[in-house]
Amino acid sequence: MSNSFVRAFFVGRAVAEVLSERLECALTDALSELGKFDAELREQMRQFTEEVMERANKAADAASSTGIHTTTEGQSSSEPADLQAMIDELRAEIALLRTELQRYRSSKGL
Repeated sequence: MSNSFVRAFFVGRAVAEVLSERLECALTDALSELGKFDAELREQMRQFTEEVMERANKAADAASSTGIHTTTEGQSSSEPADLQAMIDELRAEIALLRTELQRYRSSKGL
């Protein structure tokens, strides 16, 4: 009888060891896949960012070669005088357009 209890003990211990090893393998594989997924996601994000910046640079180069002026939000701290000059120019253009619109309306009798 004691022999069957000893055998049951060793069978139970072997079952626990096998389950532990399989669980370890499964967890290792899952973490490995998660690491691969994270690396792929980061690479895709890097490529996306690179492509966006490349297109933005091309558009900026094309705009500067055709004479179109574009502004970005980050320029205010480095060029405050130029930004104020641009705002003043835009206000002057708006005033000019309002004047022209008033002349047009008065000539049409609106």
